[in-house]
Amino acid sequence: MTQEGKTLTELLVVVGIVAIVASMALPNFMTLNSRTQLRCAAEEIASELRLAKQLALTNRDRVRILVDLDRRELVTQFVLSGLTHHVYHYSDKHLVIEEPSAGPEILFHPSGRSATATTVHLRSQEGQSQKLTVSITGRVSIL
Repeated sequence: MTQEGKTLTELLVVVGIVAIVASMALPNFMTLNSRTQLRCAAEEIASELRLAKQLALTNRDRVRILVDLDRRELVTQFVLSGLTHHVYHYSDKHLVIEEPSAGPEILFHPSGRSATATTVHLRSQEGQSQKLTVSITGRVSIL
């Protein structure tokens, strides 16, 4: 009857190999995680824009989204009444929104159309970027 086992040296070699492979994979995982977080934030912001369009259609009122770069939030308001419907805070998303191409206000008419075509650039702290567009017809797209 013989007993077979692994020596401490063999175990340490295996642990070392696993550590090397893990250290090589970690940067790729971090980049993937950053891209995924940016994409999720882009989806949330696109949802906010689509909600503003739907509110304009439903309430037959112009609805605007103010992009407040200093406070890092999007404020959805009805134009006629001045009531704020919703505030979306993106400060915890670790991203930067550059000022939209048509200015800090995105306006939807009661027809669902946008006042101007707009492009919004999102950038993560790691340097990845994502682009959202609002067409003159009111269609919101993630590019």
